[in-house]
This record gives sequence, structure tokens and C-alpha cells, in this order.
Amino acid sequence: LDGAPPHVQADVPQWIWPRFGALFGDRAVAEGRALAARAPTDLRVNTLKAARDKVLKALKDFNIAETALAPNGVRVPPPQGAQRTPNLQAEAAFQAGWFEIQDEGSQIVAALAGAGARQQVLDLCAGGGGKTLAMAAAMQNTGQIYAYDTDRLRLKPIFERVKRAGVRNVQVLRGGDEAALAALGAKFDVVLVDAPCTGTGVWRRRPEAKWRLKPESLAARQAEQASVLATAARHVKPGGRIVYVTCSLLPDENGVAVERFLAAHAGFEPVPYRDVWRQRLGGEPPASADGRDDGLLLTPASHGTDGFYCMTLRRLS
Repeated sequence: LDGAPPHVQADVPQWIWPRFGALFGDRAVAEGRALAARAPTDLRVNTLKAARDKVLKALKDFNIAETALAPNGVRVPPPQGAQRTPNLQAEAAFQAGWFEIQDEGSQIVAALAGAGARQQVLDLCAGGGGKTLAMAAAMQNTGQIYAYDTDRLRLKPIFERVKRAGVRNVQVLRGGDEAALAALGAKFDVVLVDAPCTGTGVWRRRPEAKWRLKPESLAARQAEQASVLATAARHVKPGGRIVYVTCSLLPDENGVAVERFLAAHAGFEPVPYRDVWRQRLGGEPPASADGRDDGLLLTPASHGTDGFYCMTLRRLS
């Protein structure tokens, strides 16, 4: 492969390669290869029911270890050779609600949302509820999280997951019920926007998806991102925060999407991710894979996580 064109070495579609090169420079091939490697299985300890030591002990047969960055994460290493990913959902500890299967990157961006005790939180693109549950645990079952999604089918898993996790502060809105969403008004401390995106950051879990991705798909996702950010702006209270998240590495869906939002919506300012990290996670934050200081870009090659982007936008008083 060493003599092949860079996009072939990186296992990245040729039409996307210029974006990778501009974003990562001489690290672009390594970043692409990491997206083609087999992924570990990460778990988030549900602190409403268990401590990390308890989960490590319960799953000791799986060569499990603490995650490097997420404070409540544990990791099962990726399978080797003909090995298969273990079925951890069959374990008694999972059935008891001690942990959820959630990539470390997803755990980190949920923590950076900064949902705290007694706050009002809106998860605007809740899907199956992974980040909803993480925020509920961080809030210690106080306050209120409203979970919404435009697609009722995407919300279907959240009901069983909420019950198993022992979560009591989540209210699931009927999927696609725009009137119910609008009636909530601008009362939220945090609006999490886990935006629809191309999913380029999770290629190691869905390797076939990279070859199905087309330029028109990227354009469609960008339009959806602009729409959901505009919706979020109507629901965050003065002094509150929009936390914009994608599982994409493409600047078109990340920094560019935020810049377009800020140009169209006065009264919001970006909060440097390092400040958010120190406040929410403590310790020294890692460098963003794109070298920027406003939003955080996590990647498999740079951080050992799936690819995630996270930007905090504060609504001015």
C-alpha cells in the first residue's frame, strides 16, 4: 500500500480525501487508517447504580480496563484475528443496569454538556438515549431532561433503557411532535444538539458506510444541522448553553456549521473547550485533533475514541 495514492493508503473515499488532507495535514493517512481498524467496546458505568470498581470486578474475565479520558468509562479491547466482540448485554451486570455500552468519545461529549443537579435540559436529537442517560446520571436524577427526536422509531429503545438504568428525571416527548416541543419555550440551561451527520467519525464501527456516502448526503446533513441549531436557539434561556455535537470529522459539519449559525444568530458566543473540560472533567484537556481551541475534535488516532466534535455556545444574558 505504501506506493498507493494517499486516499488508498488511508482507506478513505477519494472525494472526501481533500478535506482529510486539509484537516489533518501529514497525519491524514494515519487518521484514516485508525478509522479502518477494529474498535474496542467501551462501557459507561451507570453511577446511579454502581461504581467503576464494581463493574471492573464483575467483568474481569473480559480483559477490561479503565478508559484513559472518560471518568466513568471502562474498555474491552478490540477482538483479534477470528475473535468476535463479546456479548456484554448478556451479562447480569448489564441487565441490572450497572453499565451502558457507549464509546468513550460519546461519554466525553455528554460530560462536556455540563448537565448538573436540578437543571432543565433538552436533548433535542435524543435517538436511543445514550447521552440522555449519561446526563441523567450526572444530574443524580434531579432536575428534568426532555428527550426529543424527529423520528419516533429512533426513540423506541430509550424507554427500556431508562427503566433499566433507574433513571427518573427523563421525560420523553412524542417523536416528531413539534407543537409539544415548541410549548416548552426558552427555559433550558442546556440544549444538547447531537446533530444528524455523515457519521465519518464512526467508520470503524460501520466500515461499509464510508462507501455509501455521497456528496449530496453531506449537503443534506448540513441543511439538517442548520435547522436543528436554529431550533435549539429558540429553547435555550439567557446564560444557558447549546452544546453542538456530531460524530463527524468533516469541518463542513463542525466548525463551518457553527460559524454559519453564529453569523445568523446574534447573542451567542463560543466557549473554549479547554475551559469547559477543566470545569466538567477536571485535569488538563487533550489537544483537539484539528489544532483549534474553540471546539474539541476527538479521533481514533489522536485520542483512542470514535470521532466526535463538540462545541459549546453560550447565550448571552
